[in-house]
Amino acid sequence: MSYKIMIVEDDKNIAGFLSDYIKKYEYETLVIEDFDRVLEIFIEEKPDLVLLDVNLPKYDGYFWCTKIRQNSICPIIFISARDSEMNQVMAIESGADDYITKPFYYEVVLAKIKGQLRRVYGEYASKVASVERIIEIEGISLYPERLELYFENQGISLTKREAELLEVIIKKYPKVATREVLLEKLWDDENFVEENTLNVNITRVRKKLNKFGIENAIETVRGSGYRLNITWRNS
Repeated sequence: MSYKIMIVEDDKNIAGFLSDYIKKYEYETLVIEDFDRVLEIFIEEKPDLVLLDVNLPKYDGYFWCTKIRQNSICPIIFISARDSEMNQVMAIESGADDYITKPFYYEVVLAKIKGQLRRVYGEYASKVASVERIIEIEGISLYPERLELYFENQGISLTKREAELLEVIIKKYPKVATREVLLEKLWDDENFVEENTLNVNITRVRKKLNKFGIENAIETVRGSGYRLNITWRNS
């Protein structure tokens, strides 16, 4: 399998040298030239890994890292001349998987690329996947342990309560997930839960699904609870 590496670096010489070196090892490369469309190009091209500089025109690498991470679990490695600990902390908090300071050795960059690809797609990933739960229905994939939800190559983070609610509702489909069942799943003892709390959390789940363009995915069944509405599959 040939992996695609996306290079987001505004120094054309560095980007070119990186691309040429990586290609020697049978990887496909995509060098970004339009720095206003980084996320759009990422979504279109679906690279397997991103090499990302911090200093970029208009928006910095932290901004684009956050945007990419909202849509994908693709590995992101920062390559930057900023060598302070704070910059590295900011990169990790933005969703990056690793940080390499300039000047760098191409061999180190390649080794880190290989390591991230193995972790996410290769031999290491297969061991994790064997025990990881994935709950799927009509194009939606819920990863309860990761607290992540995916639809049509887009990803979004969930809170623990949102993930638990959605898991119950999906598993109950086409039946209704009653309020009692949902409350028991979330809090074990519904006596400690205000009546409106469940409604608030359901609203949050609906908003998350709306970000995928999925509207009215969870319908209210008066006097009973909530049911999944899968009409988005025909849209």
